[in-house]
Amino acid sequence: MNLSNLFMNINPKEVLTNLPDAVFVIEYDGKITWVNHKTSIIFNAKKNDLTNYYFDDLVCDGLQLAEKSAAKRISIVSGAFTVDNKEFFIEMNAKKFGEQFFITIRDITAMTNILAAAERTGRLNKDKNIMIAKLSNEFKSPVQSIIGFSQALLDGLGGDITEKQSKYVKIINKNSNELLYFLEKFIEYSQAESSLYHYDYQIFDVTNAIQNIIKNNENVASAKGLVINSDFKNLVKKAIYTDENALKIVLQNILETSIKLTESGSITIKILTPLKSEIESAGIQPILGQNYIKITVTDTGMGLAESELEGIFEPYTQLDKNSKKTLVRSISLGTAAMIVKHLKGAVWVESEVMRGTTFNVILPIEKETNTNNE
Repeated sequence: MNLSNLFMNINPKEVLTNLPDAVFVIEYDGKITWVNHKTSIIFNAKKNDLTNYYFDDLVCDGLQLAEKSAAKRISIVSGAFTVDNKEFFIEMNAKKFGEQFFITIRDITAMTNILAAAERTGRLNKDKNIMIAKLSNEFKSPVQSIIGFSQALLDGLGGDITEKQSKYVKIINKNSNELLYFLEKFIEYSQAESSLYHYDYQIFDVTNAIQNIIKNNENVASAKGLVINSDFKNLVKKAIYTDENALKIVLQNILETSIKLTESGSITIKILTPLKSEIESAGIQPILGQNYIKITVTDTGMGLAESELEGIFEPYTQLDKNSKKTLVRSISLGTAAMIVKHLKGAVWVESEVMRGTTFNVILPIEKETNTNNE
């Protein structure tokens, strides 16, 4: 028997009976003429009873959607009802053969509920971040007041205090400063995660921006005996087009992290033009004619273990770790990662215990790439 004869002897309804989806055969007027066993389960009725219905009785605008699905060869999502009027959601595909439609239906109610819950969660998270960002001064002002008055006491502006009192006030001042730093980083992260941060793209000198960041951190680095170096010798183009303030936040957070990870030696910030292979390995699809820069921040610290690198840019994954230092670091780096992603770039870290850490950032620097983001 040849293949054509074999297919001629196959009953299509036998094939449709064994499909995992519900199957309808309906006439041009929408009258249901045949269903498989799966259909009776989904619509909670006997197969013979379902043939007493029209397709529109069970699926909202069913015949119209079947015609659209068949004509455009696409899946359609719609609402449907069981025979006892219980509503659920379906995905349907229709094919037209002569004056009949063969329609497959899948119950996607559970998936729809999951997507709706995810959308609601995302909306609530966005609203939460907007609220935190807008209330930033309400959070910080009391702490700043504690820092100011405790420092005044230490400076003797409130009169003489005993050695024991001075010890307690120093603790209050130190912990208040740490709390303020945490609040600032947390609020910064919330702003980056919300829709409140306004990206302002412009052309600027990237070397000047980096020198300003280095200058802002020199005192903290010097207090630890660290030297911050810059290396621009492989930089082809100083004038770049991106958001200068956003780039400064990224580098500030990375440099702060490197200073905290380093007890002796130096930190070097280097700018160069990345190779195409580096751009691609960073997960960026290079655009023809687009130029990129790569910024690396390398320290001579103790380095990070593999367990510390896991989720380093994801603060929420650090909540179950009993380490405030790790959480604050991930909040700071998480902000940097979100901003870099918005700038159409990539950021990653390479580290080895006893061999230091290198943070890498690759960014597009041409106006054409970022036009849609303005």
